[in-house]
Amino acid sequence: MQGMDVRDGLERQLRRQSLWLKESWHYLLRTKVLSGASRPRALDVGCGPGYVMEALLPLMDVEGVDLDSDMVAMGTARGLKVHEGAAERLEFDNATFDVVYCSYLMMWLKDPRRALQEMRRVSRGWVLCLAEPDYGGRLDHPERLSGLRDMIAAGIRRQGGDPFMGRKLRQLLRKSGFDPEIGVHPGVWNIARLGQEFDDEWRLVADLAGPETDLQPYYDTWKTALEEGSLFQYNPVFYALARK
Repeated sequence: MQGMDVRDGLERQLRRQSLWLKESWHYLLRTKVLSGASRPRALDVGCGPGYVMEALLPLMDVEGVDLDSDMVAMGTARGLKVHEGAAERLEFDNATFDVVYCSYLMMWLKDPRRALQEMRRVSRGWVLCLAEPDYGGRLDHPERLSGLRDMIAAGIRRQGGDPFMGRKLRQLLRKSGFDPEIGVHPGVWNIARLGQEFDDEWRLVADLAGPETDLQPYYDTWKTALEEGSLFQYNPVFYALARK
């Protein structure tokens, strides 16, 4: 995919991720983070077009920051309060927000520890990494699909990301001065959901695998297993909750 197709694909993937985890995020925030009657002020670091912001607005007053001016414009166009800026250089005063969080961000940063230090600085309460996947823990069935794990991990590396960030969250946060709670979101889709997500999942796989990879055998196996009801897919997505 090139040009606008890449941008459209990224936006679609961000929207999907926010829908997958909304219920789990609300549960974590309500049971472990939020307390009292007042609405906390929150900052979404690396907010993209603002889909996670929208998912969490029922619980908090959220504004966002993102380095990509196009993403900022998309969020602003939908009425969200979004600033342009880098996660490693947040242009806010110390202790400005009650909650500072990110999702699917640390895996793409060259210096995630610096970003966490900035998130800690502008928070007066909580710092949260709401979603970081670990493709080393991906499971696919039938067995003929097992090669997808390494293929996707290699594709993320080529695009500059860390496909194993999930398992590194504890180490990363402890080095940044936190004592985090680490957990994994529930995420085993049933056959109906796997069918609904089929086209988008394969667009993502094709993007990460690259045009030189022959994906047809994987596609055929996936499609057959889906029709037979034997398909299984699981990729762990970790979270980290830390109080300043």
